[in-house]
Amino acid sequence: MAKAYDHLFKLLLIGDSGVGKTCLIIRFAEDNFNNTYISTIGEPAGHVPDPDSPVTSVSGSRFTSDPTLQFPYRIDFKIRTVDIEGKKIKLQVWDTAGQERFKTITTAYYRGAMGIILVYDITDEKSFENIQNWMKSIKENASAGVERLLLGNKCDMEAKRKVQKEQANKLAREHGIRFFETSAKSSMNVDEAFSSLARDILLKSGGRRSGNGNKPPSTDLKTCDKKNTKCSLG
Repeated sequence: MAKAYDHLFKLLLIGDSGVGKTCLIIRFAEDNFNNTYISTIGEPAGHVPDPDSPVTSVSGSRFTSDPTLQFPYRIDFKIRTVDIEGKKIKLQVWDTAGQERFKTITTAYYRGAMGIILVYDITDEKSFENIQNWMKSIKENASAGVERLLLGNKCDMEAKRKVQKEQANKLAREHGIRFFETSAKSSMNVDEAFSSLARDILLKSGGRRSGNGNKPPSTDLKTCDKKNTKCSLG
């Protein structure tokens, strides 16, 4: 039986709690939006993992046992297959918690990630300032040369904007990575952002090339200016 995909890429979303990481994943994988999600890893998983194994894989979720937390928590992933450069790319997209107390859990998921998406909220200046800390975390925990992407989420909340697009473009250029403003609610630039990262990983891994294969330091395909209801999930 022929394999249903040509490549499998593990992607990881990181950023402060509340910037909309889970909403972005749900929009990308299921084309759905719900602004009532609880914070990722915000409740017990309801499943007790093997005590001899710190991480157990269970049906689209991974459960971690950390003695400082006293009970297991769940980190979910979603899967979607996309067509890139004539190849079928299966994307396994992992969600993480932005709260500081879960940092020891989150860092374990950097290992093996081929692409990492850094997310901030355009209405929350602090979440943008903390991108530098998340960049440092990538350097300390991820594989050398991992592909990165910067996303400014909730761009449909233009009236509440605190982070200007020029600021993010400048940061993206400094790190030599792409940048998009997205909206999980309206779906603005969501597919484009994930596909862009998948394409960069494919080209870097020696996949089929289109044109000269050069990657611009920053990208923002569409203008997002629609009204929204805040996505509260991180």
